[in-house]
Amino acid sequence: MLTIHVAEASPETAVLVDGDRIAAVGPFDDLAAVRPEARVRRWPGILTPGLLNPFGPELLEGMYHPDPREAEGFGTEPITGERAQRIFRMDASRRGASARRGVQRLLAHGTVAIAGELRDRAALDAVRRAGLAVGRRPEKLPGGPSFSPVPLVLLPALAPGAPARFAVFDVPDRSSLARLGAATCVATVIGGRLVFRQR
Repeated sequence: MLTIHVAEASPETAVLVDGDRIAAVGPFDDLAAVRPEARVRRWPGILTPGLLNPFGPELLEGMYHPDPREAEGFGTEPITGERAQRIFRMDASRRGASARRGVQRLLAHGTVAIAGELRDRAALDAVRRAGLAVGRRPEKLPGGPSFSPVPLVLLPALAPGAPARFAVFDVPDRSSLARLGAATCVATVIGGRLVFRQR
């Protein structure tokens, strides 16, 4: 199904998606005129190529992401260090569930690609199932491990024929995205599928 994604603050970079590929990028009015049968998804903010998070191993293998049902014992925020490794040693099955929840957190921050060498099969499976691309880690890493690292690393510009992989952030422009961070994400698309949508 053809879908046009357009964000209010960046109507000049609307994206026409055909299956798992980008069919066209351009002003919304032009795309809608050429393909009037396409479904339209309207978003607040700006549409971007999505983010590369360079801390894949640290976030997916080095942290335990508690299940909401574990909030009483573990809280709701990721657990790091020796405490996380103790949890993994206590129950190996928690590793896969934690990696899947970690991937969901990445998607909720507009991440469409990660970097760093993953060694754990559960983390690799979670990344593969979500469709996250795996890129090369920058030589200089921004700060410490974070779902919204500073500075944010945007992927190259969207282009026809490329995989339909992008994110939408509820900010007026890119400088505001750099200032406010990736928690402003309202939608993430990977392989043409809406994999995260802010409720």
